[in-house]
Amino acid sequence: MANVSINGVGKTFGTVEVLHDVSIRIPDGTFVALVGPSGCGKSTLLRMIAGLEDVSWGDIIIGERDVTDLPPKSRDIAMVFQNYALYPHMTVARNMGFSLRINRKSQSEIDTHVARASGILGLDALLERFPRQLSGGQRQRVAMGRAIVRSPSLFLFDEPLSNLDAKLRVQMRAEIKDLHQRLGTTTIYVTHDQVEAMTMADQIVVMRDGNIEQIGSPLDLYDQPSNQFVAGFIGSPSMNFLSGSVTPGGFRLTDGTILPVRAGPLMSGAATAVTCGVRPEHLRRDDGGVEIQAIVVEPTGSETQIVARLGGQPLIAVFRERLAIRPGDKLRVSADPAHVHLFDAGGLRMVDPELSDQYERASVV
Repeated sequence: MANVSINGVGKTFGTVEVLHDVSIRIPDGTFVALVGPSGCGKSTLLRMIAGLEDVSWGDIIIGERDVTDLPPKSRDIAMVFQNYALYPHMTVARNMGFSLRINRKSQSEIDTHVARASGILGLDALLERFPRQLSGGQRQRVAMGRAIVRSPSLFLFDEPLSNLDAKLRVQMRAEIKDLHQRLGTTTIYVTHDQVEAMTMADQIVVMRDGNIEQIGSPLDLYDQPSNQFVAGFIGSPSMNFLSGSVTPGGFRLTDGTILPVRAGPLMSGAATAVTCGVRPEHLRRDDGGVEIQAIVVEPTGSETQIVARLGGQPLIAVFRERLAIRPGDKLRVSADPAHVHLFDAGGLRMVDPELSDQYERASVV
């Protein structure tokens, strides 16, 4: 296991700069997820940590060693890829032990490590099978087993579940989290699926256009997003954003509808144009609230999701109950002002005035 320090790292491809002075500190034993939309630089950063891409500037420290210019085999890492990368002509056991074999370990030592990894991952009955005889989930477990046998100081995962169906993804992310809890090895996990990141990681790094937008625990990012991008990226369904202005009466939508908000000094002056954000699950039915009109109703059994309009603007509401609502019906909803966020013209979240009257900036640790 090891601490990881990424210090002012940048990357260019030709004249195109794809990573801009990225700095991250990862404590020993931490599970960190790199998330962001396609093309944000998260996989490039992971490949630079692995040594599969050169670092244009900055340095990468794993444990006490500067590995910036070291080849992958010298970094004491193990990487699990999206496409499994198994050798089709080798059995599960030989796939798992291959890295030890090329490092000239004895057969008894290889067998010991393979047996330990297969026991952890439930692969004992599959050791003599070939990859073509395995399901997608079994292949992914073999890929993880091949990483485990090396006992690395750092695990790297590059979107390992994206090829699996929805049900298997849920199962496999629980297995990966359980694996981390048992081994305690520092882990960096790249995904475009923020639900994966929220359920698995100790810390999440949100990236956009080669920059870090915010770093924090899953609930910190959910409750206190530093800007509108993070607020919209974290959470499923994503946060609702409404255009309007803050007035002495509250947040006024463009059609004149008023929502109660905690805006402190802003509410005492002239109207200020802002964006109001509220999560679908923070809306509740309230006869004294604002009126919305249902457009699409999506019952899932345990909850009811409604696509609606509020004051001419789109809105999604999620209720943890079954509702007899049909498209075209009207109902009234409200939200606790403590769960309503305001964002300025630059997209920065405006901090609760009880904490500060300044804007909260992205935190990078």
